[in-house]
Amino acid sequence: MTSERPSLDGVPQFFLLVTVLSAPLWLVGAGMGFELLPGLPVSALAAFCPVAAATIVTFRRRRGVAALLARAFDFDRAPSNLWLLAAALLPFAWTAVALVTMLASGRALAPVAVSPVVVVLMILAFFVAALGEELGWSGFATEPLLQRWGWLRAALFLGLFWAVWHFVPLVEAHRNAQWIAWWTLGTVAQRIVMVWVFDKTGGSVFAVTLIHAGGNLCVFAAPGWYDPKFTSLSLAAIALIVVALERKTWRHRPARRAPSSRL
Repeated sequence: MTSERPSLDGVPQFFLLVTVLSAPLWLVGAGMGFELLPGLPVSALAAFCPVAAATIVTFRRRRGVAALLARAFDFDRAPSNLWLLAAALLPFAWTAVALVTMLASGRALAPVAVSPVVVVLMILAFFVAALGEELGWSGFATEPLLQRWGWLRAALFLGLFWAVWHFVPLVEAHRNAQWIAWWTLGTVAQRIVMVWVFDKTGGSVFAVTLIHAGGNLCVFAAPGWYDPKFTSLSLAAIALIVVALERKTWRHRPARRAPSSRL
């Protein structure tokens, strides 16, 4: 007798709804030259579409919308605070590797002209925006995909969808094809790392949000230091290490247990 395949109930509808909700913002962004930050068009507000889509699908399935939104601060799922610290520091680690590589290649770094006050505001804004995405990508979609496809396939699918979903805003920000290609490699690699952290922290959306927000902060707080080629190569190296470490657990994951208290 064959075992029943884990359900993807609501997941296809979620991805479709994310696209439908994002489309009007993409159209608005195409008609406006205004940018929220340099290189960040108005269509970037689609960051809140994943949580909106997840909320709608959850409500229609008569599941717990409040429980979904409560995942924003589910740091108690992590088996240790060290995992949360690692999640917060990971973006700065891959950025540091990218910067060292850039300097070694002879690249000069532009001076940073962002005040501490602006950096604090960026931290808050990027964390809120990252929650808007991760309550959908991680809080709603990741676990069913992990159960159905296994760790690596779930991470690759999420990473590719996440990257393609950003293509319209990137074009509206006047990024060229080479820039987008390198950025896509880094984005998929980053999602691989994020799904790995999600799994290791017992399904913590908060931990993944720290990575997401930190990655955006490293890009926009010092835009003159960001090069998608070097950042993506740094992220790809980390992702390959993660994949090598987890090569025995690519397939089916056991059902997620309830979060336990940390030591």
